This record gives sequence, structure tokens and C-alpha cells, in this order.
Amino acid sequence: MAKTQKAETGQLRITLVRSTIGRPEDQKNSVKSLGLRKLNQSVIRNDEPGIRGICNKISHLVTVEEVAG
Repeated sequence: MAKTQKAETGQLRITLVRSTIGRPEDQKNSVKSLGLRKLNQSVIRNDEPGIRGICNKISHLVTVEEVAG
């Protein structure tokens, strides 16, 4: 079996800038899955396709910045 090598990836700083009040339940769940609870709270997550997809889905609620490291 071939071993998969994990490429060095950067990280993303994701900040919640809009409230989830009045949003569909799937968007609320996406925010919660990132670990965001309060407005202007930031979390650092690895830059992976799944995280990018979640951020794309709720792009109107969050800001995303690339962080070296």
C-alpha cells in the first residue's frame, strides 16, 4: 500500500461577523461546527477542503484570512 503524505498547509483565521439569528438551521450548524459562538470571535483551523467548503457556505456570515504556519 502506498503511504499518503500530508502536504504542509497553512491555516485559516475564521471570524464570525454576522449573527445567525433568522438564518436556516444548516447555516447555524455550520457556524457551530467551526467552533464559533459569539460575534467577532475568531478560530484558527487548518486549510483543508472541508473547512473551505463550510466557509464558502456561510461566506456572508464570516470573514476568512489565510495565516502562515
